[in-house]
Amino acid sequence: MKRIIFIATIVLLAGCKKSFELYPPDKLAPANAFKTEKDLQLYANSFYNALPTGNDIVRADGTSDFLAGSTVPAYIAGSYNAVQAPAATWSFTSLRNINYFLEHFGQASIPDEAKNHFEGLARFFRAWFYFDKVKQFGDVPWYDKTMDVSDPDIYKPRDPRDFVMKKVLADLDFAAANIRAAKDASSSQINKWVALAFKSRVCLYEGTFRKYHTEYSFTDASFWLEQSADAASKVMLGNQYQINKEATLNMSYRNLFINELPKTNEVMLAAVNSLTLRVLNDANWYWTSATYGRRLSFTKSFINTFLKADGSRFTDQTGYNAIPFWNEVKGRDLRLQQTIRMGDYKREGAAAPPDFTYTYTGYMPYKFTLDAKTTDGKAENSNSLPIIRYAEVLLNFAEAKAELGTFTVTDWNSTIKVLRERAGITNTAMPTTADNYLKTNYFTNISDANLLEIRRERGIELSMEGFRYDDLMRWKLGSLLLKPYDGLYVPALNTLYDLNEDGVNDVSFVKTAPANPVKGVVYFVVNGTQHYLTNDTFGVIIVQNNLKRVFEDYMYLQPIPYDQIVLNPKIIQNPIWPTK
Repeated sequence: MKRIIFIATIVLLAGCKKSFELYPPDKLAPANAFKTEKDLQLYANSFYNALPTGNDIVRADGTSDFLAGSTVPAYIAGSYNAVQAPAATWSFTSLRNINYFLEHFGQASIPDEAKNHFEGLARFFRAWFYFDKVKQFGDVPWYDKTMDVSDPDIYKPRDPRDFVMKKVLADLDFAAANIRAAKDASSSQINKWVALAFKSRVCLYEGTFRKYHTEYSFTDASFWLEQSADAASKVMLGNQYQINKEATLNMSYRNLFINELPKTNEVMLAAVNSLTLRVLNDANWYWTSATYGRRLSFTKSFINTFLKADGSRFTDQTGYNAIPFWNEVKGRDLRLQQTIRMGDYKREGAAAPPDFTYTYTGYMPYKFTLDAKTTDGKAENSNSLPIIRYAEVLLNFAEAKAELGTFTVTDWNSTIKVLRERAGITNTAMPTTADNYLKTNYFTNISDANLLEIRRERGIELSMEGFRYDDLMRWKLGSLLLKPYDGLYVPALNTLYDLNEDGVNDVSFVKTAPANPVKGVVYFVVNGTQHYLTNDTFGVIIVQNNLKRVFEDYMYLQPIPYDQIVLNPKIIQNPIWPTK
């Protein structure tokens, strides 16, 4: 995205030759740099650097209760403190760039509609900046002006979260009302609908944070949830986007993540990659290498939440936790086979079962990876990845309404039912009873059947896309990050298993590697410490049990980098965080 915007900027600059002849580069100043709509567009292009790149999205769910890997993120490893906090997390450089624009764009000799559009863009990105800061730190200083070193506000204390978030809401309301509505062919530009979609995300986060984090004594959670539902409803009623459904449902979901050209019917904003322009990501390398990435794979607890194809709950059947991999993945929600390696999945025409030189749990993701192997060891993926898509808008609407207690059958049919139909589920009716598995294993404080299903759907639909950590933080469920990393069910030790039933054995679970291994078989050692089976010689595999994980209540807000407090003593550290 950043490099594409940069290239587009160069093209636009080439068209400004006469302007530079009139205003030499060494003479540029606000008086002559903000004159035309093209000038404003050139400047506004720099705002897009704030958006996640393809590589950012590839790694987005690295801190999640759904994924187990070779290491745990430093934040929950047990020794994180304010000194370790990266200084960049408190940087306000990009904000100054936005505020500088807002101070000068008005002098352009262009119609008011155009001025309002560009002001809306700048305020959208200011809202993006501050939402990220508030999620991390809670209270943060609000700046809506540029400052020099003599400005006393440089060393102001933090402003209250409530004050800052109301400013964010005002920026988003202005953006949604004034940014142009036209869609672009690559889903790489902010339009009115993207602003509304992002507003639905922001307000859902804030509403649920205020509802579940009772320690802050907020009383207006409902206001924020209503704002979320209203913004999402406007996108839905706008009829500009829809859920991507192709001739075969077997690829309708996966194709959102593996194509160079975004599926613009559903993808509202994308990190656009291009082989021609050499804007690439490293998804294949990260998700297939035993050494490059963190070898992340899904846990069995999460895979259990995928419904069966007939709409029934997989976990309602007797013995659901003791079904071998090759059977448990059959007849399920079609998103399962479009998210993990299973069944007849092939790469370059060859069978590609879960690879235990990479995966620990057996549930090996391939959602972002290309089927060709040519980019497995290098950062050469050209697939564009979603930043905001219409499915999230539907989920935001459904959750906000359910949290408000106003969720109806009509709401179900226009949101969850639509997503499940795309997933090939035949019975998409609204539930009549609460799912005990979800309640027991994930959401012990929730009894509402609809809300449980919405949370199920959110976890599955948006897996790996960077939402899970934020969801846990706003629901006050950080403790889920400490769940055991469980993997597939192993019927017996010292037995060869053909995970994809292609007639070739793939893995054997052993306590000691054999002296004469079978060629092509990976021998996964369950030594009782790092990895073990729940019944010693059979059972669900528990992996990476030796990795320490810690999550305390004070960790819902991150520590302000220690050096920033040294520079500005008025900045008070978030409570309890150690400095060493």
